[in-house]
Amino acid sequence: MALLAPTVLRGGDMIGNQTDKAFTSDSVSWLIPPIVLLVIQQIFWRTPYGAVLQGIILGLVTSLVAIGIVLIYRSNRVLNFAQAELGLLPTVLSVMLIVESNFPYLAAFAIGLVGAAVLGVSSEFLVIRRFSRSPRLILTVATLGLAQVLVLCALLMPDWWDSAVTSQRIDSPLNIQFDFDKFRFNDNHVIVMIVIPLVLMLVGYLLHRTRIGIGVRAIAEDFDRAGMLGIPVRRIQSYVWCLAAVLAFLALFLRSSIFGLPVGGQLGVLFFLRALTAAVVGKLTDLKTVLATSIVLGILQQGIVWNTDSPMRGNALMAAVCAAIILLALVARRQSYSRFDSLRETLSMGETRPIPPELKQLKEIKIGKVIIVLLFAGFLFMIPQWFGIVTVLRVSSLFVYAIVMISLVILTGWSGQISLGQMAFFAAGAALAAKMILEWNLDLIPAVLLAGAFGATLSLLVGLPALRIRGLFLAVTTFAFELAMMSYFLNGRFFDWLPANSDRVDRLPILGRIDYTSSRGIYFVTVISLFLTLVIVHGLRQSRTGRVLIALRDNEQGVEAYGVSVIKAKLTAFSVAGFFAGCAGALYVVHQQSFAGMTDSRGLGNSVRIFIAAIVGGIGSTMGALLGSLFLFGTIWWLRGDWSIFATGFGVLTVLLIAPGGVSSLLYQFRDWLLTQFALKKDIKVPSLIADDQIPDAPPDTERGDDES
Repeated sequence: MALLAPTVLRGGDMIGNQTDKAFTSDSVSWLIPPIVLLVIQQIFWRTPYGAVLQGIILGLVTSLVAIGIVLIYRSNRVLNFAQAELGLLPTVLSVMLIVESNFPYLAAFAIGLVGAAVLGVSSEFLVIRRFSRSPRLILTVATLGLAQVLVLCALLMPDWWDSAVTSQRIDSPLNIQFDFDKFRFNDNHVIVMIVIPLVLMLVGYLLHRTRIGIGVRAIAEDFDRAGMLGIPVRRIQSYVWCLAAVLAFLALFLRSSIFGLPVGGQLGVLFFLRALTAAVVGKLTDLKTVLATSIVLGILQQGIVWNTDSPMRGNALMAAVCAAIILLALVARRQSYSRFDSLRETLSMGETRPIPPELKQLKEIKIGKVIIVLLFAGFLFMIPQWFGIVTVLRVSSLFVYAIVMISLVILTGWSGQISLGQMAFFAAGAALAAKMILEWNLDLIPAVLLAGAFGATLSLLVGLPALRIRGLFLAVTTFAFELAMMSYFLNGRFFDWLPANSDRVDRLPILGRIDYTSSRGIYFVTVISLFLTLVIVHGLRQSRTGRVLIALRDNEQGVEAYGVSVIKAKLTAFSVAGFFAGCAGALYVVHQQSFAGMTDSRGLGNSVRIFIAAIVGGIGSTMGALLGSLFLFGTIWWLRGDWSIFATGFGVLTVLLIAPGGVSSLLYQFRDWLLTQFALKKDIKVPSLIADDQIPDAPPDTERGDDES
């Protein structure tokens, strides 16, 4: 059966002719970004020609992942954070077949290729399609959960062979070796330089000379119009995910032959960051720019590593450079943002309605609220009495992270500004607080407040691009900012002012009188801090500022029409969120009594995990922040055996499928059901709760008028 009927194909050709711009650009402009980057590299980080050739090979490998990001964005309107991981699982399978089962190179490669194609189609059908009508925020989190699932499977796969692979290289059947300008190359480098250009030419032919390519370009231009013209949108999206997974597999398989299998089966964030940078510079549309930028970024990384004293320092600096490139590319990008796109990104974020006014003032409801608060407060008070030191410290750190998630509620849940960099403000506040306590013996209260002010200042600077960048593009900017901060600017190896990992941060008496050196002491400090945060945030939500932030999320143009300063509202959201994140960082460094581990490889990407947990809990309410913190750490600390699977992406996807608004939405739905039963029992009419069939029928004349209208 043909993919497109003849009449539809003519319509598709019409769309295809109009949408060449979706994957191409004019003959000159696409060269400008890579040329500028190449000039910068030649000025600041010149390298031997051998290192340049290495950079070209690295860039070719990266380009396959970057092109996959572009293809999925154009077909699904989502940034696929699982793009690299789509190729990881089949790559581990192929490497295991070669190393442990002695499969021939080509046979293992063919099996991995087929496995990648199946994995791409399965991921789209089983995961992505389930969230196709959800806000893009939820769909983005689904890709993050998918990435966690794929990494977990890749980590477990070597157990099939009773093997523990760390960084295994595979050799090709060829036997080629040569030296070029003090660098040695082999047959694996030659295969990359031959195979990847051929693959890229096939992708170009597929997009511009086949019916599938016409459909892909049509979807890229107008998803709904393509469907109305009879183009099988879902089927083409499956094809795109299949192609993206195959490209990712090719990239990682060829990469493993040169650099080895990723240690422990996990990819470094810098690899994905380079691919994401190339895709953003190419405006997520122009494949030629994406390819050229990927190659230049590979050369740039080799130049930076060559001119620094260690690869670790060079990679950290490269992360900062990529963050700067992404920021400049997005700020310079022409902004086109429709009202529909805004709704797709911000609706159904888990915000819950308050108790209806018809019931709120009833004595039974007031008594019930007081009882719930007292029971919750009593439970918190008894935790140090019931549990040991380890559990008490875990619960108190859970409260600290809940404050970070509350900052995300303000920034993302209320004002609609998607941030994947909140932990950067957290770490910055922790660094400043540790420095002040260590060197100045500063009291905890001013240390926390100053750390919050520092976090607010940094967040305000990051929020400036939000005046032009919105939605998922802002998420990319904050994600790159966090990686740059964690890997470089807050790394003690590069800056002397940061606290050393060996420095112990003492818990000095608060106001010179209150001792909190014990586990119970720090527990009650975190409980009180969380309580004060909840009180402040509740007051903010009830104020005019809170109402403006909600309106900003739902209808930015409408807010401007009422004379409200959108710029001021956005910057307010960023500064308030940054303040709470910085305060949480100060509390955490006192809780841990050390700054160690906050910016090492384990700390990279923590903002993504925090963001996922906030979405799972329900990012529209403070209750969701508390539940998100419990989900993130409770599943890791207290689930054992088969239940531990909920600590991974499986748990994230399961929760989002059951409750797209987060776990808190289920609790509030149960609350509304109880209120509905109470209203029916008391014979109180509450239109916002009681179904239409419970409300008395309208008079006949009114019904006829409604029908006619």
